[in-house]
Amino acid sequence: MFCYQCEQAAKGEGCTKVGICGKQPEVSDLQDLLIYALKGLSIYAVAGRKVGVVDQKVNVFTCEALFSTLTNVNFDQERVADLTRRAVAMRDSLRGKVQGAGGAVESSHDAATFKLESTMEGMVAQSARAGLKADTSINPDILSLEHILLFGLKGVAAYADHAHILGQEDDSVYTFVHEGLASLTRSDLGLNDWVGLVLKCGEVNLRAMELLDSGNTGTYGHPVPTKVPLGHRKGKAILVSGHDLKDLAELLEQTEGKGIDIYTHGEMLPTHGYPELKKYPHFYGHYGTAWQNQQKEFAAFPGAILMTTNCIQKPQGSYSANIFTTGLVGWPGVVHVPNGNFAPVIKRALELPGFQEDSNGKEVMVGFGRNTVMSVADTVIDAVKNKAIRHFFLVAGCDGAKPGRNYYTEFVEKVPQDCVVLTLACGKFRFFDKDLGTIGGLPRLMDVGQCNDAYSAIQIAVALSKAFNVGVNDLPLSLILSWYEQKAVAILLTLLHLGIKNIRLGPSLPAFVTPNVLDVLVKNFNIMPISTPDEDLKAILG
Repeated sequence: MFCYQCEQAAKGEGCTKVGICGKQPEVSDLQDLLIYALKGLSIYAVAGRKVGVVDQKVNVFTCEALFSTLTNVNFDQERVADLTRRAVAMRDSLRGKVQGAGGAVESSHDAATFKLESTMEGMVAQSARAGLKADTSINPDILSLEHILLFGLKGVAAYADHAHILGQEDDSVYTFVHEGLASLTRSDLGLNDWVGLVLKCGEVNLRAMELLDSGNTGTYGHPVPTKVPLGHRKGKAILVSGHDLKDLAELLEQTEGKGIDIYTHGEMLPTHGYPELKKYPHFYGHYGTAWQNQQKEFAAFPGAILMTTNCIQKPQGSYSANIFTTGLVGWPGVVHVPNGNFAPVIKRALELPGFQEDSNGKEVMVGFGRNTVMSVADTVIDAVKNKAIRHFFLVAGCDGAKPGRNYYTEFVEKVPQDCVVLTLACGKFRFFDKDLGTIGGLPRLMDVGQCNDAYSAIQIAVALSKAFNVGVNDLPLSLILSWYEQKAVAILLTLLHLGIKNIRLGPSLPAFVTPNVLDVLVKNFNIMPISTPDEDLKAILG
């Protein structure tokens, strides 16, 4: 195996024996082979569009399958192997349809023609042709850009899949996913071509995030400021982690009146602000963080646990019997619940003891999406003009277990009293329960939502730039970002597509970015690594 798609890559270079995330080498190899098959499928999807052959099942499947290869989504080699078989079968079927329509189906690339081995062992051996560094003849800088594109496409696929689940899609997104994957089989593209594709990926990701935003807000309403208890109350309980709002909504409906309280974990915290979710009285509070103490939190939780998407460490220990997965998520030995039927989860929750007494902890505020923030835009603008607010900081991104992430806690704690902190994604669990007070009645710490809500944060920045009649880069706004997995890569590409500069990124830079590619990012966007909170605040505020 060789994997360096996430921030925890071993030694900052890549995992070669077993993933730091817990991914086994066979799973890693099979994921490489799945992506290889998707490249072949995409070759024919691109050719098909030229002659009017567009297969919706292929569109949806490509995003689902690519999403399954994200960090911490699926560690089940049987399911990955099944996706690979389906990808090859779809590839061959689509090739026939394209040929029948008079399209070009002659491809010299092995991804378009290879015959899949029938056994698991054969497939694992076959993956040698598909690894990230299988072709040693590729220029390192071009390979770096290819991998930035691939990992960005994984993020796009994740957002597109989330959006599709809620009935939102756009063929332009599917078109680029196929074009991007197919381009990864080409050897005739230069550095400028790859830079263009990488920035195009950011543009398409913006559209994918917009679709997801429309799906979430159109189905469950725009988030509103909501206090969420961090304690618990006596009774049976189910903990929901991940990102998927639809799974949560269906679970709330199926548990209504059954005496089970629903708690959120990690990225599900912001869901308490959605009107169509918060209306359920048994949707109670939030339990735990995201990464720092996840295993201990899961082991101590006295109810059933539902994992809905990625960004969740591999379950370990006896408590795994209490864990259920849904959608694309899968681990060997963990029960998967298909088709939104949560009866097994509910049954397990009723069997477990639940909380034996009430515990009144802190409360935190969520629900500061773009509608909420822009509803008080006049107050914000006046506060800036009157110098009550000096600066905005968007401290956002992924959490992770690697040392160095205390930077973000310390940074927020040291932000001056005349500054506002906007935050989103699971990185906020380093500081989400800090009481930073208010400015002119506005909270100094505003939770914009999940990483899936990055679109909302972008719209806030665009709206403020219009209100002040300046470009986004001229706003009193600084982006302090943390990254872990591939949705973060896609979001960063979106920010670069929008021309946003002076982004500070950490806790370490991606292993797949070569010095020359980093030099391009620095020269064109002044992207920079984080240093220390004191040094960065001094550089930003003077």
